[in-house]
Amino acid sequence: MAIEALAERPTATQAPPRRHSAAVLRTAAARSFPPRQTLPPGTARRCHSQVWRIAYSSGGVRSRTCTQFRCASCMLHFLTFHARGKTMASQKPLVLITGSEGRIGKAIAAELAQTYTIAGFEPTCRGDNCMDADITSDEALEQACAQLRERYGTRIASVIHLAAFYDFSGEPDPRYEAVNVKGTQRLLRALQAFEVEQFIYASTMLVHAPTAPGQPINEASALKPAWPYPQSKLEAERVVHAERGRIPALTLRLAGVYTDHCELPSLAYQIERIFERQMLSRLFPGDASHGQTFVHLDDVAQAFRAAVERRAQLPDETAILIGEPVTESYEALQNLIGRLVHGEPWDTRRIPKPVAATGAWLQDKAEEVIPDAIDRGAEAFIKPFMVELADDHYELDLARAETMLGWHPGHSLRRSLPVIIGELREDPAQWYKRNKIPLPLWLEESADTGTPGPAAIAEFHALDRAEHQRTLWCHFANVALGCWLISSPFVLGLAENWRLAEEPITPTGRGLAYSDTWMTISNVATGALMVLFALMSLSRSAGWARWVVAALGSWLLFAPLLFWTPSAAAYANDTLVGALAIAFAVAIPSAPGISPIARVSGPDAPPGWDYTPSGWTNRLLIIALAFVGLVISRYLAAYQLGHIDAAWDPFFGDGTERIVTSSVSEAWPVPDAGLGATVYVLEIITGVIGDKRRWRTMPWLVLLFGILIVPLGVVSIFFIIIQPIWIGTWCTLCLVGALAMLLQIPYSFDEILATLQFLKHRRQQGKPRWYVLLRGDTMAGGSADYSDNFEAPARAVLREILLSGVNLPWTLLASGAIGIALMGSRLLFDASGAAADSAHIVGSLVVSVSIMAWGEVARPLRFVNIGFGAWLAAAPWLIDGYTGTGAAMSVLSGLALAWLSFPPGRIEGHYGAWDRIAHLSFSVPRRLRHAQP
Repeated sequence: MAIEALAERPTATQAPPRRHSAAVLRTAAARSFPPRQTLPPGTARRCHSQVWRIAYSSGGVRSRTCTQFRCASCMLHFLTFHARGKTMASQKPLVLITGSEGRIGKAIAAELAQTYTIAGFEPTCRGDNCMDADITSDEALEQACAQLRERYGTRIASVIHLAAFYDFSGEPDPRYEAVNVKGTQRLLRALQAFEVEQFIYASTMLVHAPTAPGQPINEASALKPAWPYPQSKLEAERVVHAERGRIPALTLRLAGVYTDHCELPSLAYQIERIFERQMLSRLFPGDASHGQTFVHLDDVAQAFRAAVERRAQLPDETAILIGEPVTESYEALQNLIGRLVHGEPWDTRRIPKPVAATGAWLQDKAEEVIPDAIDRGAEAFIKPFMVELADDHYELDLARAETMLGWHPGHSLRRSLPVIIGELREDPAQWYKRNKIPLPLWLEESADTGTPGPAAIAEFHALDRAEHQRTLWCHFANVALGCWLISSPFVLGLAENWRLAEEPITPTGRGLAYSDTWMTISNVATGALMVLFALMSLSRSAGWARWVVAALGSWLLFAPLLFWTPSAAAYANDTLVGALAIAFAVAIPSAPGISPIARVSGPDAPPGWDYTPSGWTNRLLIIALAFVGLVISRYLAAYQLGHIDAAWDPFFGDGTERIVTSSVSEAWPVPDAGLGATVYVLEIITGVIGDKRRWRTMPWLVLLFGILIVPLGVVSIFFIIIQPIWIGTWCTLCLVGALAMLLQIPYSFDEILATLQFLKHRRQQGKPRWYVLLRGDTMAGGSADYSDNFEAPARAVLREILLSGVNLPWTLLASGAIGIALMGSRLLFDASGAAADSAHIVGSLVVSVSIMAWGEVARPLRFVNIGFGAWLAAAPWLIDGYTGTGAAMSVLSGLALAWLSFPPGRIEGHYGAWDRIAHLSFSVPRRLRHAQP
């Protein structure tokens, strides 16, 4: 009687088989198997049913089969397992993968699928052959095992345990213990109820202590994990050793796993930093000759397949290192990536570890306080703990993998990097997304506008490279300026007064006793730093160094004022060197930091505008007027600092001296005229920086330019007001400077408006406000503008300079004339006291508003004069000091101002959505105007 017949289950049409005696079963077993094989020592005393489990869990290996039947229970187990073995023999062996839907799990499953039946455990499954299994829960794991048993039975050829928790914070996390350690323990205990031929645990090479170049690590090398993730992996390896029972266990210690798309965070961020030319891409806190080995995902999948196929030949417990035999150093990787991305080697500088760790810590903490609108909520990848590991070197000895598995990697990182970089260059947005790196906004914009990302980036780098080569002389010039600055205290005699206290020479006795000492320290230190950062600016990727040079130049503008230098030569020297340093760093070469897409695409003129408000013809007059203000302010500052003995005034005697030494001026901690001169220098420089598209490429600069102009205008108005009222005199130079400042304001409004419109538009498109403000952006619409190429006749160019966005309606000129008359009310109308003060204040404000309203975009400001007119009309009845003539002129002036404020005047330009506001006017309806009484 055959065993198959005895074990066959009855069908609905069959009668149940009759019960057989032990002798019959014993005879059937003897016929089914050859004579009894000798069992390994100790097996004969085991329960025979267990012997049958051992036999059939390996697919019916008869060398371990015992044919002695001493009890009916044993024979029934034999029948059950033999029948199941015959049924399963026609099926593929089962491989269970925890973490089967992860990147590595999918690759292994695909590699094994042709030969093996694949089942997966995942916390939340999406595939057909996957079961929900939470290895941190006994109940959930028990349910998953029951489902596995029901679907596939109890025989498992191999269990591949990939499920694990990891992050790159470097901080302890309870999930390391719960998932990696306890989860592994819980899984192994649950598997004891199955017939498992092999358990493979995926560990990491980082459980080993690092080595040095030329000294590869093998499986017997020291174990010394340095941070929580590999520490948890090593602890899990110990759990495998303690909990595996009779299940053979293999530990594969993997190197960093990459693919043709990269998908390895450390490598992906290294590529990203070089691709974006970040400052950090040039810095490294460790030995750049050290590195870590990697392994391609396809090679990892083949290693697991070899391990499964050779499970019968492997020892009961062992560990094998899986990686590539060649370890690329960090320096070699940097140069290789640099050449593949930008066509140039990538110079890497070593920085002290304390500096790097401090920077990483500050960067990490800054994320907590910086609004997401700026950093988009992205955390810095480099953490402080990584700095300490920068010197670690991992180089692997693969002898055991080759001997036991017959495995050798078919890929190498050096051969795979061209493929990885090729994908990045072909589709940067997709590459960033696949590697889970936040996409730079300028790359997002290239997709929005239809501009090919790689083409735009290539165009930007070609433009940037060519311009950098043309302007290298600027950085050499700054090196020379720095050297001159170092020597200047000795040339100008400041060093002769080193640590000597001197009496201040200013008219009011203000100053510092050790001014020359402080100026010497400032110039030498600033000069040395300028040389250092100017040399660093020679590198095209060190744009940040150029901003440092500009900051040093700005300091030189303020230093003579802060130290109250008694040397006119030192003051002039610092002012000139500071201004030139800024110009050579960020004005003559294009300022660094502009978004690549903003620089190579987008319109010159804003949508709906007739011209670009950032053209040179629009800025030249503002810069020229700023020079007027600078000359006057520098002259007044020379008197305040004691460089000259008197301040000239052609009309008001000592009025200029009285004003610049008044209590109002001395309220400032530095000479206020010198502060004004410094602001004028900054205004000139910010007026020079940028091209005709800076309203959208450098929004922050345009707004800074406006801030420098408008507050100075307010100060100018304030000085006009206080001179006769608080000080009792006038200052001719102050009035001229104030007028020059006021005239700049109407010419600056259009660029400020265009920038604000642009920022509003990009915000409506979902772009982060702070990013667009600082880096600029492109936009659809608009037009090209060639008006600032100076190829037109001289008269046309002059008209463009004087009348772009500005015109002088006769109504505003008349309003200004009324304001000037009111300012002279003491002389013209014999006003006195509060009436004279009121007329003077209102007159100054009317002049200021009328001049500001010359700008076509600011034309609605004229309505402010209606309020001033109403006050003038009512003032004779509210305050004292008016004569009869003065009262009549006040009323008439008020009515005239109100009437003159209604006509908008001629507006020739178009300003997009602002046109409706620019043309705003109030008029009497036509039918009422012509109605008869």
